[in-house]
Amino acid sequence: MSQRGLYGFGLAMTLLVLEPAGGHAQTTKQRSIVVSQDAAEATVKSEQKVQILPASPAVTPVDAFKPQENRDSEPTFGPEALNRTLGGLVFYESIVAQGGWNSLPETARGLRQGQSGMLVLQLKKRLAISGDLDHSNANSGLYDATTVAAVKRFQSRHGLSETGSIGKLTFAALNISAETRLKQLRASVERLQKNVFKFATRYVVVNIPGAVVEAVAKGKVERRYLAVVGKKERQSPVISANISSVNLNPYWTVPNSIIKKDVASALKRDPAYLNKNNLRTVNWKGEEVDPNSVDWSGKRDPNFILRQDPGAQNSLGQLKIDMPNSEAVYMHDTPKKELFKQDVRFHSSGCARVSDVRDLAAWLLSEQNIGREQIDRDIEAGLRVDLKLKKHVPVAWVYITAYADGEGRVNFREDIYGLDTPEGIALTTLDGKKKIRPKPVDSIPVAAVKQKAKPTASVTQKGKPVADPLTTGSVQTISNNTQKPKASLAKAVKQKAPSPMQVQAMPPKLPTAAKAISPEQAASPTPSFAQSKI
Repeated sequence: MSQRGLYGFGLAMTLLVLEPAGGHAQTTKQRSIVVSQDAAEATVKSEQKVQILPASPAVTPVDAFKPQENRDSEPTFGPEALNRTLGGLVFYESIVAQGGWNSLPETARGLRQGQSGMLVLQLKKRLAISGDLDHSNANSGLYDATTVAAVKRFQSRHGLSETGSIGKLTFAALNISAETRLKQLRASVERLQKNVFKFATRYVVVNIPGAVVEAVAKGKVERRYLAVVGKKERQSPVISANISSVNLNPYWTVPNSIIKKDVASALKRDPAYLNKNNLRTVNWKGEEVDPNSVDWSGKRDPNFILRQDPGAQNSLGQLKIDMPNSEAVYMHDTPKKELFKQDVRFHSSGCARVSDVRDLAAWLLSEQNIGREQIDRDIEAGLRVDLKLKKHVPVAWVYITAYADGEGRVNFREDIYGLDTPEGIALTTLDGKKKIRPKPVDSIPVAAVKQKAKPTASVTQKGKPVADPLTTGSVQTISNNTQKPKASLAKAVKQKAPSPMQVQAMPPKLPTAAKAISPEQAASPTPSFAQSKI
């Protein structure tokens, strides 16, 4: 798929567009189109049927997140994402123009292999329209092996467990209209057109609606992980940043918002809540105080710090990937690993919990000869270690609800936050319209020197008291210099004036290192404390 030239204010492209096809083979239409300035309309200039290779066999849920050739090696968010998604847009425009598809009745829920009848026939007609089943196989009312394969294909495209039967989530996805799917594709195209994120040789993507993390090198996905991201009422933000360090056995400083919303109510139900969760209250000098002496009413900002000790039950788990940013979010481990077994993974307070975060950390540190074995060894030894990346790795948290993969298959994820609207698109596009500065995060990076994790507020070195950076925090000086926004992938397309609500920013220039504050600063009545979401 390549750029072919300019026509007025549009961008002419050659696109491979998925059509319903026979068996496992896919027939596509090669079209040269002109995309208007908002990419919402496409005019077909020429049409030629071509044949491409058969689709990959359906994969099991276990293998679904292992990179495979073609489909799985292509990143959700990369240099070719716009071209591929434009192809999907044209395909769904043709579906909508022909009337879309009918909704299935509630009685279709629970359909599975071996059943037969009119409901199965309706299901097969629906699958044929979206290209998951060949039309020649859609005239029988038997739920056979071919139907199972088509249902698994549909489930794979929608990020669902590939069971081959019609469960609750599959039924709901089948009944989302073609018009809504087309709207999702248009939203994705607009976000991708205005993107200014620079795709480096190595970068990481967090796709929020998909609840998936991808580690990309040289344009190909080398690692892919399930993630748990923000719930509807505590949404994960769209941001770009730079991964700067990996923290082993981190402390967690509880944000004031969580103290007010969660901890205070938990204490009312269970007075032993703090002890059960290894939470300690400390004052602004880093001294532990009696939790009964502090104000838990939530009527005013707390005059104390609530900190959780390192360990397997820490809310951050045993590893955190630090990426300073304006929203104080990051990627981390979790003690609640059972959540990764769910298809719907929106349970956090904004941060991204990663299914095999130690493997991701090893990938980030691989150029420094720090491997998984060393990471596992230091964690099990209970060491508090901050491993700084010599070369920061860019990371993009994106909101992409529709995209086409390497085989041209159009994938959809639920618009979980309801942001596929003009206002929502403006708020969730990496367009570089506003520069941001990172806020302090929950654990302050110190030199990558191993030390035993201790719950005390201070440590000693050579008989001299020194400030514990995990309780006293640090003050970072951020450069006022910001990067010049990069050219859009679709810079040849004349774009509409940006909405005033567009607030996404380019990553700021980060300091080369963070320093622990001095004992004199620690004695100050109001040192800076780092807090963040989980």
